[in-house]
Amino acid sequence: MKVKGRKTVFNGMVIDIEQLEVEIGSKGFHTFQVVRHPGGAAILPVHGDGTVSLIRQLRPAVAAALLEIPAGRLSPSESPAECARRELLEETGLRAGKIVPLGSIHSSPGVFDEVIHLYAALDMCEGLAEPEADEDIQVIRLNLSDVLAMAADGRISDSKTLAALLRWQLLQGSEGCNA
Repeated sequence: MKVKGRKTVFNGMVIDIEQLEVEIGSKGFHTFQVVRHPGGAAILPVHGDGTVSLIRQLRPAVAAALLEIPAGRLSPSESPAECARRELLEETGLRAGKIVPLGSIHSSPGVFDEVIHLYAALDMCEGLAEPEADEDIQVIRLNLSDVLAMAADGRISDSKTLAALLRWQLLQGSEGCNA
């Protein structure tokens, strides 16, 4: 990819916006604006009884409280796995005995460079949630089958949650096969 004329046009609390000129094949250079984000991690808490814990929190960007998996922004020098464990504890009070990687996703690659690392949490014990000052979180424990139905009918619309649920289901299916 050939780039020229790169400059930061906005520095924010969470994101920066960079404007750059990118060569698009034989069509010449075109202006793009890219939202720069440090990335994050998200974790699907899976209990041994076939339930999962989700959180409901207000998302001002969409003016609604969404049902989603715990997630947060990577701190400098923090690994994605450490971030996932930290967010799980902060937002739900759950501590994972084991985490299983579920891959990564690009949240909206048309404009964001954000990568979200996905995990499943297993063998959990309960502790005390400590949400951040700007978070009002309700933890909801549901049967996985009900959560999958909610994902299918649109009651769950958060992309990282949908991706984690899909990957968890695919992983469970592949572990049951004799390859």
